Amino acid sequence: MSLHVFLYGVRVSTTLTPVHVPAATPPEPRRRTRVLALPEARWALASTVAFLLALALDLGGLPWWAHGSLYALAYATGGWEPALEGLRALRARTLDVDLLMIVAALGAAAIGQVLDGALLIVIFATSGALEALATARTADSVRGLLDLAPTTATRITDTGEETVPTGELSVGDVLLIRPGERIGADGRVLDGTSEADQATITGEPLPVAKGPGDEVFAGTLNGTGALRVRVERDPADSVVARIVTLVEEASRTKAPTQLFIERIEQRYAVGIVAATLAVFAVPLAFGADLTDALLRAMTFMIVASPCAVVLATMPPLLSAIANAGRHGVLVKSAVAMERLGEVDAVALDKTGTLTEGTPEVSDVRPLPGSGLTPDDLLALAAAAEHPSEHPLGRAVVRAAGERGLRIARARDFAAVPGSGVTAVVEGRLIGVGRPGDPADLALPEAPADHAAAGATVVLVTGDGVPLGTLALTDRLRPGAPAATAALTALTGTAPVLLTGDNARSAARVAEATALVDVRAGLLPEDKVDAVRELQDAGRKVLFVGDGVNDAPALAAAHSGIAMGRAGSDLALETADAVVVRDELATVPAVVRLSRTARRLVLQNLVIAGTFITGLVLWDLLGHLPLPLGVAGHEGSTVLVGLNGLRLLRESAWRPGRDPSQGARR
Repeated sequence: MSLHVFLYGVRVSTTLTPVHVPAATPPEPRRRTRVLALPEARWALASTVAFLLALALDLGGLPWWAHGSLYALAYATGGWEPALEGLRALRARTLDVDLLMIVAALGAAAIGQVLDGALLIVIFATSGALEALATARTADSVRGLLDLAPTTATRITDTGEETVPTGELSVGDVLLIRPGERIGADGRVLDGTSEADQATITGEPLPVAKGPGDEVFAGTLNGTGALRVRVERDPADSVVARIVTLVEEASRTKAPTQLFIERIEQRYAVGIVAATLAVFAVPLAFGADLTDALLRAMTFMIVASPCAVVLATMPPLLSAIANAGRHGVLVKSAVAMERLGEVDAVALDKTGTLTEGTPEVSDVRPLPGSGLTPDDLLALAAAAEHPSEHPLGRAVVRAAGERGLRIARARDFAAVPGSGVTAVVEGRLIGVGRPGDPADLALPEAPADHAAAGATVVLVTGDGVPLGTLALTDRLRPGAPAATAALTALTGTAPVLLTGDNARSAARVAEATALVDVRAGLLPEDKVDAVRELQDAGRKVLFVGDGVNDAPALAAAHSGIAMGRAGSDLALETADAVVVRDELATVPAVVRLSRTARRLVLQNLVIAGTFITGLVLWDLLGHLPLPLGVAGHEGSTVLVGLNGLRLLRESAWRPGRDPSQGARR
C-alpha cells in the first residue's frame, strides 16, 4: 500500500502486466478475470461483512462478547495482507504506510477505539482489491487484442497453397484471403477486389474498398471478394501488435509519479514512527511514569493517524462517483475522478464518439425521367439489398422500414465484390452499388456533392439504366454540438478531432460541431503522437474514444473516457471512465463534477490538516487528554465526511446549466 491511498482515497495501479507478442505461438483464448477470483477481493469482502455485522451489534447495545469477535475477524481478514507486506518491507530495510496504518489501527483498538481501527482496516482492504481488479482486467483486455489476428493463414507457394501459423509468416510471403476471412498480416493487395472492415484499426464505420496496391491490416475482416496479399510487416510488428505495445508503454510512463509517491511514503512513515518513539522515550528519560509516557505516545499515534486524511478525500470523490453513476457515467476509481478535474484540453475520436458509428441514408435522389419518387427509389434499393449483410445494405433496408415502405421480394440475388449487389425485383434487374464516372453515366452532380460532404454515394439502376442515387452518412450524435461547446467553455479551447476516417467525413463532422483542429486518416500511433504533442505543450489532455484503435490514446492521455454502448473491451478497460448510456453530454458534466470534487477535497484536507496539526501540537506541547484527542480526531472525520457527502446532490447534470460553470479550477 502506498501513500496514494491517503491522497486519493483508493489505489489503482496503472502498470500493465507485460504482454509480449509471440513470434510463432498462437494467441491464447481470452479470459476475463472475475472479481471473486481475486484473493484480495475475497479478503476485502470478508472484512467488510464482519465489520458491518459487528457495527450493527455494537449499535444495538449488545454486550462486548457479542460483537468483539466480529471486530477481531474484520481486523484479521482485512489486515493480515498489508501487515505481511509491511513486515516484508521492514525485512528489506524499508518502511511503508502499510505497517504504520496497521499499527495505528491496533493502537486504536488498544485504547478502546475498536470501530475506528476496524474502519481503517476495511478501507485498506477495499483499496487493495480495487488495485488487483483493475490490473487483472486491463491485462485481460490487452491479451484479448491478440485474438483479433487469426492463428493461421493460407500462404501461396510455387507448388500450391499451404496453411501456416501466422507467427511463421515473413515479409514477402503471398497470402490468399478468402471471402469472410480475417487478414493474417499487414500487407498490400497484389490482385483481387473486395472490401475490408477495418474499424478495429482505423475507426472507419464503413467497409473500405480494396484493390491492387491498397494496404490491408492484420486482424481486419475481408468482405465478399478474394484477395492476394503480399506481407509487408513481420507479424510481431503488425498494427495490432503495436497497439498492445503502445498501451503498455503509455501506462508505464506514469511510473515516475509512483516513484515520487513512494519517496514521500518513506519520509512520512519514518517521520511518524520516529516522532511516536520520541514522544514515548523522551519523557521516560526524564523520569516520567511509564504508563503516562505510553499513553501520550499512543495518543500521538492516534491523532497523527492519516485516517482523517483518508476520509477527507474519499467522501467527495466517492460521492462524485456515485453521482456520476446515477447519470450513466462509470468512473473507475477515486484517482480517475480526481484526474478528470485536472484536464485543460480535450481530444475527441469521431466514429462512435461524435457520431453513432452506423451508416444511415441521408438523401434519396431519383434521376429526372426515371418516373420514380424518392420512396419508390428507396423501396427498390431496399428490396435488392434485403438479402445482403453489408452495412450499407442494412442501412438502406432500415431506412425503408423507418419510412414504412413495402419491400418486395427479390430473386436471383448476387453480390459483386467491390461493386454492389443485383437482384430481380418485380421483373426488373435492380443494381445497387458504387457509381462509375458521373460524366460517363450522364449523372447529375449529386454524387460529387455528396462526396464533398463526406457521404458515401450508391447508384441504383434498373435493367442497366441509372434510376437515382442514395447518400449514406455516419449519423452525428444529437448532443455532439452542445457537448463540444461545453467542453470548449470548460477548457478555454475547442477540442481536437482525431480520427482514422477520411478527411471529407472528418470535415463534415467538424463543421457540425464547430471544431477547427481536425486530424484525419490517423492510425493508432498517430493518435498517440497527437495526444503527446498536446501534452508536451503543457496541456493535461482528456481523450474520448470508443474503439480498439483508441486504446493507446486513452492510455497515453492524462485522462480517458470511453463510449460504452459500442465501445471495444480494451477501450472500456483502458479508460478512466465509461459513458454507459452513450450520452456525449455527460462528458463535460463529469468534468464539472470532478472539479467540484477536487475543490471539496482541498477544503477537507485543510480542515483535516488543521485538526491533526492542532491536536499533535497540543499533545507535544501540552497535555492532551486521550478522550479529547479521540473526540477531536473523530470530530474532524465527521466534519469532512459530511462536507464531502454534499456531492451526492451535485447538480452538474441539470439540463440547461451554463457550461462555463466549474471552468475555474
